[in-house]
Amino acid sequence: MRPVHIIGVSLDLGGNRRGVDMGPSAFRIAGLGERLAALGVPVVDAGDLVAPIPEVKSFGDPRKKYIREIARVCERTYRSSLAALEKGGFPLMLGGDHSLASGSVAATAEFVRRDGKPLGLIWVDAHGDMNTPSSSDSGNVHGMPLASLLGPEPVELSRIGGFTPKVRPEHVVLIGIRNLDQREKEIVRASGVRVFTMKDIDRFGIASVVEQALTIAGKDTGGVHVSFDLDVCDPTIAPGVGTPVKGGLDYREAHMVMEIVADSGLLRALDLVEVNPILDDRNMTAILGAELASSALGQKIL
Repeated sequence: MRPVHIIGVSLDLGGNRRGVDMGPSAFRIAGLGERLAALGVPVVDAGDLVAPIPEVKSFGDPRKKYIREIARVCERTYRSSLAALEKGGFPLMLGGDHSLASGSVAATAEFVRRDGKPLGLIWVDAHGDMNTPSSSDSGNVHGMPLASLLGPEPVELSRIGGFTPKVRPEHVVLIGIRNLDQREKEIVRASGVRVFTMKDIDRFGIASVVEQALTIAGKDTGGVHVSFDLDVCDPTIAPGVGTPVKGGLDYREAHMVMEIVADSGLLRALDLVEVNPILDDRNMTAILGAELASSALGQKIL
C-alpha cells in the first residue's frame, strides 16, 4: 500500500468565519493517523503548512481577499503534495479552507500529466466554488478554487504550477451541490462540468451518482483526485463547518461516497477541508472526517 502522507494546511484566509485553521489539529485529535495505521496503511505525518492569520494582514483587493497570502500557501501546498506523489505516496490534505485545493489538485494534475494523462476531479461540496473575483459578492476566495483549477481566474491561483487549466470540464464532477447564488448558477451551467445536486442524490441514490461520477472522472484519465468539503454533509452529523447548509449527505451516504471511490482503485489524492472546531460539538465533524478517510483508504465493513 502506498504510504499516506498527512499534510495539514492551516489556512484561514479564504472565508469569513475564523477557526478553520485549527482543522488539521482537530483531525489528529480525532485519531486520524491511528485509524489509518490500524488498517495497515503506512502513515507519514508531514505536519502543517502554516498560513498567516487575517488579523495581521490587510485583505487587499476586496474582490479576492488575501489572495497574495492564499496563493503563497497554495504554492507550498502544491510543492508538498507533489513531493509526496513523487515519493510514491498518497497525499491526504487536511484543511483549512477549501482554497488549499488550488494547490493540492494542481500537484496531482502535474503528476499525472507527466504520463501524458489528464486528471479526473470529483468535488464533493454543498457549494460550487466556481465564483470568480468579478462574480463573487463577498470576495471570499474559498468560493473560487474550482474556478482557478478550470482557469483562468483568479490568476494568482490559476498559475500555480506554471500550467493552466489543471482540469478539463469533461473530467470534473460536482456532488452534493445545494447552495449556489444566482451568478454562480450561470457560471456552473456554462462550464460544462457534470453536477449532481442533492435532488439528484435523492432521486437516483448516492451509489448510482458516485458510480456515474467515477465513470466520468476516470475515463481516459490518470486517476481521480477527490476534494471533500465537510459541509456537503448535513449539519446534524457535521456541525463544525463555516457554511453549514441543511439537507446534506447523511452518515451512510457520506461513507458510501468514499467506499465506492476506494473500490474503484482510481483515487490518487484526497482533500478533507473546512472543519471548524470552534463551531463543532465534541469534535464530531473531525471524527467523521477521520472515519471518511479510513473508508476512502480501504476500510471494509466485512
